[in-house]
Amino acid sequence: MNVFLTGGTGLVGSGVLRALLADGHTVSALARSDDSAQALERAGAQVVRGDLTDPAGLAAAARDADGVIHTAAQSDGTDAQTDAALLDAVLPALAGTGKPYVHTSGVWAHGSGVVDEDSPLDPPQLTAWRLPLDARVRAAAADGIRSVVIAPGIVHGSGRGLPTLLRSGPRTDDGALVLPGSGDQHWTTVHADDLGRLYALALAGAEPGSYFLGVSGSNPTVRELGIAADRGAGGEGRVVGSSIEETEARLGPLAGALGLDQQASGDRARSQLGWVPTGPSLSEDLQTGSYAR
Repeated sequence: MNVFLTGGTGLVGSGVLRALLADGHTVSALARSDDSAQALERAGAQVVRGDLTDPAGLAAAARDADGVIHTAAQSDGTDAQTDAALLDAVLPALAGTGKPYVHTSGVWAHGSGVVDEDSPLDPPQLTAWRLPLDARVRAAAADGIRSVVIAPGIVHGSGRGLPTLLRSGPRTDDGALVLPGSGDQHWTTVHADDLGRLYALALAGAEPGSYFLGVSGSNPTVRELGIAADRGAGGEGRVVGSSIEETEARLGPLAGALGLDQQASGDRARSQLGWVPTGPSLSEDLQTGSYAR
């Protein structure tokens, strides 16, 4: 299968790219810069020059591909508009073809609690924009598209992503690592390589309109993660929590998302797609893996 991939140099997209190539697919990956193009070529992808603001180019790439996976994120406050415009371009190009389209959401959409794919939606303000787009993608199954939404937890690996905020957090005068929030909240987590495998499985065999949480089932507390991060930095595992106000002053709207107390298993992906996460846990990655000193 020739797959059109957005975000192929990101933490999520690079894991997806590796999984697709391992399965024998060819990947046409979107690149908006020379550096991105060179990185994608080194990784084994064919490069499609352009960006997410070029609807004609996105539509043409989707029509030329056997399937589309969207993992790109702008991370500049324009993701809602950019993703909506991408769907405006790509979904009509795929309509009636039966081709797969795999879209990236996030488990934060379900708010705090022990959650699964059927849990009520209660997103923090930061990610509320995802809900109507996720619904639109799943509804596209009625238009002859094998559409799938994957909602990852906190993705880790290669020393990248949100865990770097924890590892490089501020410290007290006596050297304790300051946590985002009290530290009692749980985070749903997934290794980038495991998540990439999930995307590849969904591309190959998920039912139209499917929805999967991309979570490994490892749900550590932020305090446990902070202790691992401090030890990974050569410390003794000394951490201290912070108030909501302190976390918001440091991290802005992200504080509300990182303060969610979530736990999830990822059982649906296991039972329906045969997904088996095997990567290291985030605690292991922080203490002795890609984030460690």
